[in-house]
Amino acid sequence: MTMETYLDNAATTRVAQEVKALMIKLMDEDYGNPSSLHHKGVVAENYIKEARNIIAKSLKVNEKEIIFTSGGTESNNLALIGAAMANKRAGNHIITTAIEHASILSTVQFLKEMGFSISFLSVDEEGHINLDELKELICDDTILVSTMYVNNEIGALEPVSEISKIIKTKNPNIIYHVDAIQAYGKYVINPKKQGIDMLSVSGHKINGPKGTGFLYVSEKTKIKPIIYGGGQQKGMRSGTENVPGFAGLGEAVRVCYNDFENKVTKLYELKDYLIDKLEEMDNVKIHSAKGKGGAPHIVNASFIGVRSEVMLHKLEEKDIYVSAGSACSSNKQKSVSATLSGIGLKKEESDSAIRFSFCFDTTKEQVDYALNTINDNILELRKFVRK
Repeated sequence: MTMETYLDNAATTRVAQEVKALMIKLMDEDYGNPSSLHHKGVVAENYIKEARNIIAKSLKVNEKEIIFTSGGTESNNLALIGAAMANKRAGNHIITTAIEHASILSTVQFLKEMGFSISFLSVDEEGHINLDELKELICDDTILVSTMYVNNEIGALEPVSEISKIIKTKNPNIIYHVDAIQAYGKYVINPKKQGIDMLSVSGHKINGPKGTGFLYVSEKTKIKPIIYGGGQQKGMRSGTENVPGFAGLGEAVRVCYNDFENKVTKLYELKDYLIDKLEEMDNVKIHSAKGKGGAPHIVNASFIGVRSEVMLHKLEEKDIYVSAGSACSSNKQKSVSATLSGIGLKKEESDSAIRFSFCFDTTKEQVDYALNTINDNILELRKFVRK
């Protein structure tokens, strides 16, 4: 008998019931265009205001510093392209890391084609950037630095406050952008205290709807829009607002940060339990840090001798869902993970890497079911691969 065990929450999460109910109400009853002047429009606009208020409070920032987007990819594009274009007179140098998500790496490649100079920070075997290297790379032409808060594949936690301190000491005018797509909803983030100028978030990673997200932009930070049209969101992101989506995102934030400390403590316990059990297995190498040294919801491990896709599909047969890498790149069959190569994995280790990721609803019984299934099948899978 199988037990549905969804351990791919870093790819996407199930929409919370409260979010679903609110979105249905908005699609069914309060369906007005927020730009309309009549009552239906005002009601719709109020939902967006409430969502923006909830999100701003979660970050301890001003409501006008929140721009709604279609998700993490758009937030990252708006942050990097918008800031680069608005500040190009000050310089043309941008710094990021070698282990960023494709929505950052592809965007800086575009900016390189537009004439910007790009530097990539290397990482150690745990996925952490070298702060001394950052100090050396910052120059008079540097206008923007972008780093992850939490790596999406191995859960490495970057020292964002220290990074910001280095940047601002060198030049307080350099903009610091943080991709917090895997961190928001798992940490209490305070951009003002942590020295973050821009912060990207995606709704579907926190039990909100797909196609939603936001970008925090400090009121002191200059950026240009990348979408033009009717001037919605003070001209920073034109287009009729996705009222059900944005309201659903706000509700997801409210639900997520309710009883937050207890929920995150449970995630750390599950993560450490899984790592402990995996370490008992032969020829399994863990790439994620235990405890608070890494994100509470991500465990990446290599099952040496078994290709990632083989393990993934064997688990799928038992209704267990995991990832063989970042969801945004795993559909490209020959893609090499920037993260796994960046932390120096051998080919047999990267070829056999599996990512397990939890949400607040994940249970110990589900983790045990996944572990038992791996134990029951791994020897046979290794024999099969060798043939």
